[in-house]
Amino acid sequence: MSSINVLMNNLEKLKLFKIKENINSYLDMMADGVKTPMDAFSEMIQMEVNHKEDLAIVSCVKIANFPFQRGIQDFDFSFQPSLDKNKVMDLASLRFLEKTENIIICGTPGVGKTHLAVAIGTEAAKQRYSVYCISFHDLISQLRKAKYENRLEARIKWFCRYRLLILDELGYEKMDVDTANLFFNLIAKRYEKSSTLITTNLTFSKWPEVFGDPVLTNALLDRLLHHSQVLNINGPSYRLKDQLQLMTDDD
Repeated sequence: MSSINVLMNNLEKLKLFKIKENINSYLDMMADGVKTPMDAFSEMIQMEVNHKEDLAIVSCVKIANFPFQRGIQDFDFSFQPSLDKNKVMDLASLRFLEKTENIIICGTPGVGKTHLAVAIGTEAAKQRYSVYCISFHDLISQLRKAKYENRLEARIKWFCRYRLLILDELGYEKMDVDTANLFFNLIAKRYEKSSTLITTNLTFSKWPEVFGDPVLTNALLDRLLHHSQVLNINGPSYRLKDQLQLMTDDD
């Protein structure tokens, strides 16, 4: 077997796919004096590093279980003038994760709460933070099932391993006190250890209606709001944007 074939096989075994893909071009450039061996090796290694980092980002984003892929750049701030763009961009810088702060995004349906949550979560995943996104309904279903199967502690521990846990659409499902306690236990375990991002269509005064117990709700809010940033979106629904535009055009 020729030396070049041995080299190619070894690059394959080491999973240095970008170097393998470009090695012949760089060998030609070195032979022609266009690249020094040091420059060629440096560029190929950097190319491989960039490739592996890109793969890692794709993997982190996939593991995060986002319902769709959208970024901050896709959000139409002009449609929601009540929203402080500078505050959103600061959250996207991920300083809140370093300070172990929570984020609560409040607003009526359709104003872009989930979009912002996914966008912030995507930025975190790209920076290799462990992120997981789940609807509040699915979270509660999983906790109930885990309790029934006598593995609640393990499931709560699983959710606690994520640096950022995104809980989408709190407020659509009322709970009995036992179920509310399951959620409280999760938040208590994450308290001051990891960040939680919650989207909700309810003002905080309405939370007791969901959790069924004012005392438990106060204890829950105490932990969530102690180190937190709150975004309130007071504006029209994106889902009605086209219809609103047609009404304006008709006028």
